[in-house]
Amino acid sequence: MFEALIAGLGQILAWPAIGLMFVGIAAGFVVGILPGIGGATALALMLPFIFHMKPPEAFAFLLGMASVLAMTGEITSILFGVPGEPVTAATIVDGHTMAKQGEAGRALGAALFGAFVGAVVGSLSLMLTIPIIQPFLRSFGSPEFLMFAVVGIAFVSSLTGSSPVKGFIAAGLGLLLSMIGQSPGTATLRYVFGQLYLWEGIRIVPAVLGLFAIPELVDLAVHRTSIARRDVGALGGLRQGFADVLQHRWLALRCSVIGIVTGVAPGIGGNGAQWIAYGHAVQSADDPTRFGRGAVEGVIAPAIASAGERTSALIPTVAFGIPGNVSTAVLLGAFIIQGLVPGKDMLTKDLAITFGMAWTMIIANVIAIAVILLLAKQLVAITRIRGTLLVPPIILLVFLGSYAERNTMFDVVVMLVFGALGVLMVELGWPRAPLILGLVLGGVIENYLNLSVARYELEWTLRPLVAAMILLSAGVALSPYVQAARRRARRAAT
Repeated sequence: MFEALIAGLGQILAWPAIGLMFVGIAAGFVVGILPGIGGATALALMLPFIFHMKPPEAFAFLLGMASVLAMTGEITSILFGVPGEPVTAATIVDGHTMAKQGEAGRALGAALFGAFVGAVVGSLSLMLTIPIIQPFLRSFGSPEFLMFAVVGIAFVSSLTGSSPVKGFIAAGLGLLLSMIGQSPGTATLRYVFGQLYLWEGIRIVPAVLGLFAIPELVDLAVHRTSIARRDVGALGGLRQGFADVLQHRWLALRCSVIGIVTGVAPGIGGNGAQWIAYGHAVQSADDPTRFGRGAVEGVIAPAIASAGERTSALIPTVAFGIPGNVSTAVLLGAFIIQGLVPGKDMLTKDLAITFGMAWTMIIANVIAIAVILLLAKQLVAITRIRGTLLVPPIILLVFLGSYAERNTMFDVVVMLVFGALGVLMVELGWPRAPLILGLVLGGVIENYLNLSVARYELEWTLRPLVAAMILLSAGVALSPYVQAARRRARRAAT
Protein backbone atom coordinates (compact mmCIF):
# COMPACT_ATOMS: atom_id res chain seq x y z
CA MET A 1 0.00 0.00 0.00
CA PHE A 2 2.86 2.41 0.76
CA GLU A 3 4.38 1.73 -2.65
CA ALA A 4 1.00 2.40 -4.28
CA LEU A 5 0.67 5.62 -2.27
CA ILE A 6 4.02 6.91 -3.56
CA ALA A 7 3.30 5.67 -7.08
CA GLY A 8 -0.04 7.50 -7.10
CA LEU A 9 1.68 10.77 -6.14
CA GLY A 10 4.29 10.23 -8.85
CA GLN A 11 1.61 9.68 -11.48
CA ILE A 12 -0.12 12.96 -10.61
CA LEU A 13 3.09 15.03 -10.54
CA ALA A 14 4.27 13.65 -13.90
CA TRP A 15 3.68 15.47 -17.16
CA PRO A 16 1.07 15.85 -18.69
CA ALA A 17 -1.10 14.92 -15.68
CA ILE A 18 0.01 17.95 -13.63
CA GLY A 19 -0.65 20.27 -16.58
CA LEU A 20 -4.12 18.83 -17.11
CA MET A 21 -4.81 19.32 -13.40
CA PHE A 22 -4.10 23.04 -13.80
CA VAL A 23 -6.45 23.16 -16.78
CA GLY A 24 -9.16 21.46 -14.70
CA ILE A 25 -8.58 23.87 -11.79
CA ALA A 26 -8.96 26.87 -14.11
CA ALA A 27 -12.21 25.44 -15.51
CA GLY A 28 -13.41 24.81 -11.95
CA PHE A 29 -12.89 28.44 -11.01
CA VAL A 30 -14.99 29.64 -13.93
CA VAL A 31 -17.81 27.15 -13.44
CA GLY A 32 -17.86 27.50 -9.64
CA ILE A 33 -18.42 31.24 -9.77
CA LEU A 34 -21.32 30.88 -12.23
CA PRO A 35 -24.39 29.88 -10.16
CA GLY A 36 -26.53 26.92 -11.11
CA ILE A 37 -24.37 25.08 -13.64
CA GLY A 38 -23.32 22.53 -11.04
CA GLY A 39 -20.36 20.24 -10.63
CA ALA A 40 -22.08 17.20 -12.12
CA THR A 41 -23.05 19.10 -15.26
CA ALA A 42 -19.52 20.47 -15.65
CA LEU A 43 -17.98 17.03 -15.21
CA ALA A 44 -20.39 15.53 -17.74
CA LEU A 45 -19.43 18.18 -20.29
CA MET A 46 -15.75 17.28 -19.82
CA LEU A 47 -16.13 13.51 -20.36
CA PRO A 48 -15.64 13.62 -24.17
CA PHE A 49 -12.17 15.13 -23.63
CA ILE A 50 -10.80 12.15 -21.67
CA PHE A 51 -11.24 9.40 -24.29
CA HIS A 52 -7.60 9.59 -25.39
CA MET A 53 -6.12 10.26 -21.94
CA LYS A 54 -4.51 7.73 -19.64
CA PRO A 55 -6.31 7.14 -16.29
CA PRO A 56 -3.97 9.33 -14.15
CA GLU A 57 -4.30 12.18 -16.66
CA ALA A 58 -8.07 11.85 -16.95
CA PHE A 59 -8.69 11.90 -13.21
CA ALA A 60 -6.15 14.68 -12.61
CA PHE A 61 -8.17 16.77 -15.06
CA LEU A 62 -11.64 15.84 -13.79
CA LEU A 63 -10.90 15.83 -10.06
CA GLY A 64 -8.81 19.00 -10.34
CA MET A 65 -11.93 20.73 -11.62
CA ALA A 66 -14.30 19.07 -9.16
CA SER A 67 -12.07 19.91 -6.18
CA VAL A 68 -12.34 23.68 -6.65
CA LEU A 69 -15.93 23.95 -7.91
CA ALA A 70 -17.60 24.30 -4.53
CA MET A 71 -14.66 26.23 -3.06
CA THR A 72 -15.21 28.98 -5.63
CA GLY A 73 -18.96 28.64 -5.13
CA GLU A 74 -18.36 29.79 -1.55
CA ILE A 75 -17.17 33.12 -2.97
CA THR A 76 -20.49 34.03 -4.59
CA SER A 77 -22.45 32.68 -1.62
CA ILE A 78 -20.62 35.00 0.77
CA LEU A 79 -20.19 38.06 -1.41
CA PHE A 80 -23.55 38.13 -3.19
CA GLY A 81 -25.83 35.73 -1.29
CA VAL A 82 -26.05 33.68 -4.50
CA PRO A 83 -24.89 30.04 -4.18
CA GLY A 84 -22.43 29.19 -6.94
CA GLU A 85 -23.20 25.57 -6.10
CA PRO A 86 -26.22 24.13 -4.24
CA VAL A 87 -23.78 22.63 -1.72
CA THR A 88 -22.69 26.16 -0.70
CA ALA A 89 -26.18 27.45 0.12
CA ALA A 90 -25.82 27.02 3.90
CA THR A 91 -22.84 29.37 3.87
CA ILE A 92 -25.16 32.22 2.90
CA VAL A 93 -27.01 32.25 6.22
CA ASP A 94 -24.09 33.63 8.22
CA GLY A 95 -21.45 34.22 5.53
CA HIS A 96 -23.42 36.81 3.55
CA THR A 97 -24.52 38.43 6.80
CA MET A 98 -20.85 38.80 7.74
CA ALA A 99 -20.17 40.38 4.32
CA LYS A 100 -22.90 42.95 5.03
CA GLN A 101 -21.17 43.71 8.34
CA GLY A 102 -17.85 44.41 6.61
CA GLU A 103 -16.37 40.99 7.42
CA ALA A 104 -16.37 39.51 3.91
CA GLY A 105 -12.67 38.68 4.14
CA ARG A 106 -13.08 36.90 7.45
CA ALA A 107 -16.02 34.88 6.10
CA LEU A 108 -14.08 34.02 2.92
CA GLY A 109 -11.04 32.98 4.93
CA ALA A 110 -13.12 30.77 7.22
CA ALA A 111 -15.07 29.17 4.33
CA LEU A 112 -12.09 28.57 2.06
CA PHE A 113 -9.74 27.28 4.74
CA GLY A 114 -12.62 25.19 6.10
CA ALA A 115 -13.25 23.75 2.64
CA PHE A 116 -9.55 22.97 2.36
CA VAL A 117 -9.54 21.19 5.73
CA GLY A 118 -12.65 19.20 4.81
CA ALA A 119 -11.19 18.19 1.44
CA VAL A 120 -7.88 17.10 2.97
CA VAL A 121 -9.57 15.11 5.75
CA GLY A 122 -11.91 13.50 3.20
CA SER A 123 -8.97 12.61 0.94
CA LEU A 124 -7.04 11.15 3.86
CA SER A 125 -10.13 9.14 4.82
CA LEU A 126 -10.08 7.63 1.32
CA MET A 127 -6.43 6.66 1.80
CA LEU A 128 -6.78 5.32 5.33
CA THR A 129 -10.09 3.48 5.11
CA ILE A 130 -9.33 1.30 2.10
CA PRO A 131 -8.46 -1.74 4.29
CA ILE A 132 -11.63 -1.45 6.40
CA ILE A 133 -14.20 0.13 4.10
CA GLN A 134 -15.79 -3.06 2.78
CA PRO A 135 -16.97 -4.52 6.12
CA PHE A 136 -18.00 -1.04 7.29
CA LEU A 137 -20.27 -0.38 4.32
CA ARG A 138 -21.75 -3.87 4.45
CA SER A 139 -22.90 -3.28 8.04
CA PHE A 140 -25.13 -0.43 6.86
CA GLY A 141 -28.47 -1.09 5.20
CA SER A 142 -31.35 1.07 4.04
CA PRO A 143 -32.73 1.46 7.63
CA GLU A 144 -29.46 3.01 8.84
CA PHE A 145 -29.26 5.38 5.86
CA LEU A 146 -32.91 6.30 6.47
CA MET A 147 -32.26 7.18 10.10
CA PHE A 148 -29.21 9.23 9.23
CA ALA A 149 -31.46 11.41 7.05
CA VAL A 150 -34.03 11.58 9.86
CA VAL A 151 -31.32 12.81 12.23
CA GLY A 152 -30.64 15.52 9.65
CA ILE A 153 -34.29 16.57 9.72
CA ALA A 154 -34.17 16.62 13.52
CA PHE A 155 -31.49 19.31 13.28
CA VAL A 156 -34.23 21.60 11.92
CA SER A 157 -34.96 22.64 15.48
CA SER A 158 -31.45 24.08 15.65
CA LEU A 159 -31.79 26.13 12.47
CA THR A 160 -34.65 28.29 13.63
CA GLY A 161 -33.35 30.71 16.23
CA SER A 162 -35.95 31.49 18.85
CA SER A 163 -38.88 29.71 17.16
CA PRO A 164 -38.36 25.97 16.57
CA VAL A 165 -42.07 25.59 15.72
CA LYS A 166 -41.66 27.84 12.68
CA GLY A 167 -38.67 25.74 11.66
CA PHE A 168 -40.58 22.48 11.82
CA ILE A 169 -43.45 24.00 9.82
CA ALA A 170 -41.01 25.24 7.17
CA ALA A 171 -39.32 21.82 7.07
CA GLY A 172 -42.75 20.19 6.75
CA LEU A 173 -43.44 22.40 3.74
CA GLY A 174 -40.11 21.30 2.26
CA LEU A 175 -41.01 17.64 2.81
CA LEU A 176 -44.37 18.17 1.10
CA LEU A 177 -42.70 19.86 -1.87
CA SER A 178 -40.24 16.96 -2.14
CA MET A 179 -43.22 14.64 -2.78
CA ILE A 180 -44.07 16.38 -6.05
CA GLY A 181 -43.40 14.09 -9.00
CA GLN A 182 -43.17 10.31 -9.25
CA SER A 183 -43.27 8.15 -6.14
CA PRO A 184 -39.91 6.33 -5.80
CA GLY A 185 -41.67 3.08 -4.90
CA THR A 186 -44.50 2.88 -7.42
CA ALA A 187 -43.80 5.68 -9.96
CA THR A 188 -47.27 7.04 -9.16
CA LEU A 189 -47.63 10.70 -10.13
CA ARG A 190 -48.33 13.09 -7.26
CA TYR A 191 -49.22 16.79 -7.32
CA VAL A 192 -48.11 17.28 -10.94
CA PHE A 193 -51.35 19.02 -12.02
CA GLY A 194 -50.99 17.72 -15.55
CA GLN A 195 -47.54 19.32 -16.02
CA LEU A 196 -44.92 17.07 -17.60
CA TYR A 197 -42.17 19.23 -16.06
CA LEU A 198 -43.24 18.27 -12.52
CA TRP A 199 -42.87 14.55 -13.17
CA GLU A 200 -39.24 14.80 -12.02
CA GLY A 201 -40.12 16.93 -9.00
CA ILE A 202 -38.76 20.31 -7.98
CA ARG A 203 -35.08 20.75 -8.74
CA ILE A 204 -32.77 21.94 -5.99
CA VAL A 205 -30.82 24.51 -8.06
CA PRO A 206 -33.70 26.85 -9.03
CA ALA A 207 -35.27 26.43 -5.57
CA VAL A 208 -32.07 27.42 -3.75
CA LEU A 209 -31.33 30.30 -6.13
CA GLY A 210 -34.84 31.68 -5.70
CA LEU A 211 -35.13 31.22 -1.95
CA PHE A 212 -31.75 32.74 -1.09
CA ALA A 213 -30.60 34.94 -3.99
CA ILE A 214 -33.80 36.84 -4.84
CA PRO A 215 -34.42 38.22 -1.29
CA GLU A 216 -30.81 39.47 -1.13
CA LEU A 217 -31.13 41.16 -4.52
CA VAL A 218 -34.40 42.78 -3.46
CA ASP A 219 -32.70 44.02 -0.29
CA LEU A 220 -29.80 45.50 -2.29
CA ALA A 221 -32.16 47.19 -4.75
CA VAL A 222 -34.40 48.65 -2.04
CA HIS A 223 -31.65 49.99 0.21
CA ARG A 224 -29.39 51.14 -2.70
CA THR A 225 -26.28 50.37 -0.65
CA SER A 226 -23.22 48.21 -1.20
CA ILE A 227 -23.18 44.63 0.13
CA ALA A 228 -20.89 45.68 3.00
CA ARG A 229 -22.62 48.34 5.06
CA ARG A 230 -19.64 48.85 7.33
CA ASP A 231 -15.97 49.61 6.67
CA VAL A 232 -13.84 46.76 5.35
CA GLY A 233 -10.24 46.39 6.47
CA ALA A 234 -7.24 46.00 4.19
CA LEU A 235 -7.79 42.28 3.81
CA GLY A 236 -11.24 42.25 5.34
CA GLY A 237 -10.10 39.91 8.12
CA LEU A 238 -8.97 37.09 5.78
CA ARG A 239 -6.26 35.96 8.20
CA GLN A 240 -8.78 36.10 11.03
CA GLY A 241 -10.98 33.66 9.09
CA PHE A 242 -8.09 31.20 8.89
CA ALA A 243 -7.48 31.64 12.62
CA ASP A 244 -11.19 31.05 13.34
CA VAL A 245 -11.00 27.58 11.79
CA LEU A 246 -8.02 26.71 14.01
CA GLN A 247 -9.74 28.19 17.05
CA HIS A 248 -12.83 26.04 16.44
CA ARG A 249 -10.77 22.94 15.59
CA TRP A 250 -13.03 20.55 17.49
CA LEU A 251 -16.08 21.79 15.59
CA ALA A 252 -14.03 21.40 12.40
CA LEU A 253 -13.16 17.83 13.32
CA ARG A 254 -16.77 16.90 14.11
CA CYS A 255 -18.04 18.48 10.88
CA SER A 256 -15.36 16.61 8.94
CA VAL A 257 -16.76 13.38 10.36
CA ILE A 258 -20.29 14.48 9.37
CA GLY A 259 -19.03 15.13 5.84
CA ILE A 260 -17.27 11.78 5.60
CA VAL A 261 -20.29 9.81 6.86
CA THR A 262 -22.70 11.60 4.52
CA GLY A 263 -20.27 11.04 1.64
CA VAL A 264 -20.16 7.32 2.32
CA ALA A 265 -23.97 7.15 2.69
CA PRO A 266 -25.32 7.10 -0.89
CA GLY A 267 -28.05 9.61 -1.72
CA ILE A 268 -27.68 12.17 1.08
CA GLY A 269 -25.03 14.24 -0.69
CA GLY A 270 -23.47 17.60 -0.02
CA ASN A 271 -26.84 19.35 0.17
CA GLY A 272 -27.73 17.34 3.25
CA ALA A 273 -24.21 17.38 4.69
CA GLN A 274 -23.99 21.17 4.82
CA TRP A 275 -27.31 21.63 6.62
CA ILE A 276 -26.69 18.79 9.07
CA ALA A 277 -23.30 20.30 9.94
CA TYR A 278 -24.81 23.77 10.24
CA GLY A 279 -27.49 22.43 12.59
CA HIS A 280 -24.83 20.69 14.66
CA ALA A 281 -22.85 23.94 14.91
CA VAL A 282 -25.92 25.80 16.14
CA GLN A 283 -26.86 23.13 18.63
CA SER A 284 -23.36 22.79 20.08
CA ALA A 285 -22.81 26.56 20.44
CA ASP A 286 -22.91 28.29 23.82
CA ASP A 287 -25.18 30.99 22.37
CA PRO A 288 -27.29 29.66 19.46
CA THR A 289 -28.97 33.06 18.98
CA ARG A 290 -25.80 34.37 17.26
CA PHE A 291 -26.44 32.18 14.24
CA GLY A 292 -28.08 33.89 11.31
CA ARG A 293 -26.54 37.17 12.49
CA GLY A 294 -22.96 36.60 11.35
CA ALA A 295 -21.57 33.71 13.44
CA VAL A 296 -18.32 32.49 11.92
CA GLU A 297 -19.06 28.93 13.09
CA GLY A 298 -22.04 29.00 10.71
CA VAL A 299 -19.56 29.45 7.86
CA ILE A 300 -16.96 26.95 9.01
CA ALA A 301 -19.30 24.01 9.66
CA PRO A 302 -21.07 23.72 6.27
CA ALA A 303 -17.90 24.49 4.30
CA ILE A 304 -15.97 21.68 5.99
CA ALA A 305 -18.82 19.16 5.83
CA SER A 306 -19.65 19.69 2.15
CA ALA A 307 -15.95 19.52 1.18
CA GLY A 308 -15.50 16.34 3.23
CA GLU A 309 -18.60 14.85 1.62
CA ARG A 310 -17.34 15.56 -1.90
CA THR A 311 -14.04 13.77 -1.36
CA SER A 312 -15.27 10.89 0.79
CA ALA A 313 -18.06 10.17 -1.74
CA LEU A 314 -15.31 8.50 -3.77
CA ILE A 315 -15.06 5.76 -1.13
CA PRO A 316 -18.24 3.82 -2.05
CA THR A 317 -17.68 4.69 -5.73
CA VAL A 318 -14.24 3.13 -5.80
CA ALA A 319 -15.00 0.23 -3.46
CA PHE A 320 -18.40 -0.89 -4.77
CA GLY A 321 -19.31 1.18 -7.80
CA ILE A 322 -22.02 2.90 -5.74
CA PRO A 323 -21.91 6.67 -6.39
CA GLY A 324 -21.87 8.69 -3.17
CA ASN A 325 -23.36 11.73 -4.95
CA VAL A 326 -24.32 12.98 -8.41
CA SER A 327 -20.80 14.07 -9.31
CA THR A 328 -19.33 10.67 -8.50
CA ALA A 329 -22.08 9.11 -10.61
CA VAL A 330 -20.64 11.07 -13.53
CA LEU A 331 -17.14 9.97 -12.51
CA LEU A 332 -18.39 6.40 -12.69
CA GLY A 333 -18.88 7.06 -16.40
CA ALA A 334 -15.24 8.16 -16.53
CA PHE A 335 -14.24 4.84 -14.93
CA ILE A 336 -16.02 2.99 -17.74
CA ILE A 337 -14.41 5.18 -20.42
CA GLN A 338 -10.98 4.45 -18.93
CA GLY A 339 -11.67 0.71 -18.67
CA LEU A 340 -11.54 0.67 -14.87
CA VAL A 341 -13.79 -1.58 -12.80
CA PRO A 342 -14.79 -0.30 -9.32
CA GLY A 343 -14.41 -2.87 -6.58
CA LYS A 344 -11.61 -5.32 -5.91
CA ASP A 345 -9.39 -4.16 -8.80
CA MET A 346 -9.41 -0.53 -7.64
CA LEU A 347 -8.28 -1.70 -4.20
CA THR A 348 -5.56 -4.04 -5.49
CA LYS A 349 -3.93 -3.85 -8.95
CA ASP A 350 -5.23 -0.29 -9.67
CA LEU A 351 -4.58 0.94 -6.13
CA ALA A 352 -2.04 3.52 -7.33
CA ILE A 353 -4.75 5.17 -9.45
CA THR A 354 -7.07 5.25 -6.42
CA PHE A 355 -4.39 6.92 -4.30
CA GLY A 356 -3.68 9.28 -7.21
CA MET A 357 -7.28 10.50 -7.02
CA ALA A 358 -6.85 11.36 -3.34
CA TRP A 359 -3.55 13.14 -4.04
CA THR A 360 -5.20 15.13 -6.84
CA MET A 361 -7.88 16.50 -4.52
CA ILE A 362 -5.32 17.53 -1.89
CA ILE A 363 -2.97 19.23 -4.38
CA ALA A 364 -5.82 20.94 -6.25
CA ASN A 365 -7.16 22.45 -3.03
CA VAL A 366 -3.69 23.74 -2.06
CA ILE A 367 -3.38 25.44 -5.47
CA ALA A 368 -6.92 26.87 -5.24
CA ILE A 369 -6.23 28.36 -1.80
CA ALA A 370 -3.01 29.97 -3.10
CA VAL A 371 -4.77 31.53 -6.10
CA ILE A 372 -7.64 32.88 -3.99
CA LEU A 373 -5.18 34.40 -1.52
CA LEU A 374 -3.55 36.28 -4.40
CA LEU A 375 -6.95 37.66 -5.41
CA ALA A 376 -8.23 38.29 -1.87
CA LYS A 377 -8.09 42.10 -1.96
CA GLN A 378 -9.96 42.26 -5.25
CA LEU A 379 -12.63 39.84 -4.06
CA VAL A 380 -13.24 41.69 -0.80
CA ALA A 381 -13.37 45.02 -2.68
CA ILE A 382 -16.44 43.78 -4.56
CA THR A 383 -18.48 44.22 -1.38
CA ARG A 384 -17.91 48.01 -1.58
CA ILE A 385 -19.44 48.37 -5.06
CA ARG A 386 -22.85 50.08 -5.11
CA GLY A 387 -25.75 47.66 -5.12
CA THR A 388 -27.38 49.39 -8.11
CA LEU A 389 -24.35 48.34 -10.19
CA LEU A 390 -24.27 44.78 -8.86
CA VAL A 391 -27.96 43.88 -9.07
CA PRO A 392 -28.34 43.72 -12.91
CA PRO A 393 -25.41 41.34 -13.62
CA ILE A 394 -26.25 39.17 -10.60
CA ILE A 395 -29.89 38.90 -11.71
CA LEU A 396 -28.62 37.79 -15.11
CA LEU A 397 -26.44 35.13 -13.48
CA VAL A 398 -29.35 33.91 -11.35
CA PHE A 399 -31.59 33.55 -14.40
CA LEU A 400 -28.84 31.83 -16.39
CA GLY A 401 -28.05 29.56 -13.44
CA SER A 402 -31.68 28.51 -13.14
CA TYR A 403 -31.97 27.86 -16.86
CA ALA A 404 -28.58 26.18 -17.42
CA GLU A 405 -29.12 22.93 -15.49
CA ARG A 406 -31.85 21.53 -17.78
CA ASN A 407 -32.30 24.27 -20.39
CA THR A 408 -35.97 24.84 -19.61
CA MET A 409 -37.87 28.02 -18.76
CA PHE A 410 -39.91 26.06 -16.21
CA ASP A 411 -36.84 26.11 -13.92
CA VAL A 412 -36.79 29.89 -14.19
CA VAL A 413 -40.46 29.98 -13.20
CA VAL A 414 -39.70 27.76 -10.18
CA MET A 415 -36.85 30.11 -9.24
CA LEU A 416 -39.20 33.11 -9.36
CA VAL A 417 -41.87 31.33 -7.30
CA PHE A 418 -39.33 30.37 -4.64
CA GLY A 419 -37.93 33.90 -4.83
CA ALA A 420 -41.33 35.35 -3.97
CA LEU A 421 -41.65 32.79 -1.18
CA GLY A 422 -38.18 33.72 0.10
CA VAL A 423 -39.02 37.45 0.20
CA LEU A 424 -42.23 36.68 2.08
CA MET A 425 -40.44 34.46 4.60
CA VAL A 426 -37.79 37.12 5.23
CA GLU A 427 -40.44 39.79 5.79
CA LEU A 428 -42.38 37.59 8.22
CA GLY A 429 -39.26 36.38 10.05
CA TRP A 430 -39.56 32.73 9.01
CA PRO A 431 -36.36 30.65 8.58
CA ARG A 432 -35.58 29.52 5.02
CA ALA A 433 -32.93 26.90 5.79
CA PRO A 434 -35.38 24.26 7.15
CA LEU A 435 -37.46 24.43 3.97
CA ILE A 436 -34.45 23.59 1.81
CA LEU A 437 -33.36 20.87 4.24
CA GLY A 438 -36.82 19.26 3.99
CA LEU A 439 -36.76 19.52 0.19
CA VAL A 440 -33.28 17.97 0.00
CA LEU A 441 -33.81 15.11 2.45
CA GLY A 442 -37.47 14.38 1.69
CA GLY A 443 -36.73 12.20 -1.33
CA VAL A 444 -33.91 10.41 0.50
CA ILE A 445 -36.15 9.60 3.46
CA GLU A 446 -39.01 8.36 1.29
CA ASN A 447 -36.75 6.19 -0.84
CA TYR A 448 -34.99 4.50 2.08
CA LEU A 449 -38.29 4.12 3.96
CA ASN A 450 -39.79 2.23 1.02
CA LEU A 451 -36.73 -0.02 0.82
CA SER A 452 -36.69 -0.66 4.57
CA VAL A 453 -40.38 -1.56 4.78
CA ALA A 454 -40.24 -3.71 1.63
CA ARG A 455 -37.28 -5.71 2.91
CA TYR A 456 -37.75 -5.81 6.68
CA GLU A 457 -41.38 -4.71 7.20
CA LEU A 458 -41.56 -3.18 10.71
CA GLU A 459 -38.62 -5.21 12.03
CA TRP A 460 -36.22 -2.57 10.72
CA THR A 461 -37.10 -0.40 13.73
CA LEU A 462 -35.61 -3.04 16.05
CA ARG A 463 -32.10 -2.92 14.59
CA PRO A 464 -29.70 -1.68 17.32
CA LEU A 465 -28.17 1.18 15.34
CA VAL A 466 -31.61 2.32 14.16
CA ALA A 467 -32.91 2.40 17.73
CA ALA A 468 -29.88 4.43 18.84
CA MET A 469 -30.41 6.92 16.02
CA ILE A 470 -34.11 7.26 16.87
CA LEU A 471 -33.11 8.28 20.40
CA LEU A 472 -30.47 10.62 18.96
CA SER A 473 -33.09 12.25 16.70
CA ALA A 474 -35.42 12.83 19.65
CA GLY A 475 -32.57 14.30 21.71
CA VAL A 476 -31.49 16.62 18.89
CA ALA A 477 -35.07 17.83 18.26
CA LEU A 478 -35.72 18.53 21.93
CA SER A 479 -32.34 20.04 22.78
CA PRO A 480 -33.30 23.68 21.97
CA TYR A 481 -36.16 23.49 24.47
CA VAL A 482 -33.85 22.00 27.10
CA GLN A 483 -31.24 24.71 26.49
CA ALA A 484 -33.90 27.43 26.65
CA ALA A 485 -35.15 26.04 29.96
CA ARG A 486 -31.61 26.05 31.35
CA ARG A 487 -31.07 29.67 30.28
CA ARG A 488 -34.33 30.70 31.98
CA ALA A 489 -33.27 28.85 35.11
CA ARG A 490 -29.88 30.62 35.14
CA ARG A 491 -31.51 34.02 34.66
CA ALA A 492 -33.97 33.28 37.45
CA ALA A 493 -31.10 32.21 39.73
CA THR A 494 -29.26 35.47 39.15
